[in-house]
Amino acid sequence: MSTPAASTPGTRRKGRGARERITAAASELFYRRGIHATGVDALIAQAQVSKRTFYQHFASKNELIETYLHSIAEQGGSPMERRLRLDLAPRERLLAIFDAVTVRRFRGCPFHNAVVETAGEHDAVDDIVRAHKQRFTEVLTAVAADAGAGDPWQLAQQLLVLFEGATALATTLNDTSPLVHARTAAAHLIDLACRPDGNAPAR
Repeated sequence: MSTPAASTPGTRRKGRGARERITAAASELFYRRGIHATGVDALIAQAQVSKRTFYQHFASKNELIETYLHSIAEQGGSPMERRLRLDLAPRERLLAIFDAVTVRRFRGCPFHNAVVETAGEHDAVDDIVRAHKQRFTEVLTAVAADAGAGDPWQLAQQLLVLFEGATALATTLNDTSPLVHARTAAAHLIDLACRPDGNAPAR
């Protein structure tokens, strides 16, 4: 029995699943190449659909951008953010968000990247990112409370600043060492916040 020929880039695929292929293409290309650098033609080629099919599912590229961000948020955020939900002790979950996988090009947080790229010109993107980061902070606060922090909200705010700053710098430099340093600082903050007396260790 002969096997069907494999699809090649640029070959249009018919049938069901076009929307899923378009969103999968957006997830890959928007994150790897950037939102502005990825045009509709590139998305169509990657998804192997016609332009007509693309616009049947998405009225505009902006609508696809919103779908892309909503999809990540519904999964619990970026892979690094989702580590807060790992089956680990609370302290280890708080530290796990700073563990970056070695890749050829570090692209950091997709929400941060989207806000920087749209530069305030797409209100819906700003709203999606703001809502997601608020939810992420709430989860951080809950895990900080589970870890025994005297003031979970304050610890969550401190860890959020470290996490966002380190991922942004790592993206800029294409070097994950800022996350290593941020993890060390985070461990100190967590241990300090979770001390029964709330005081720093004696030197």
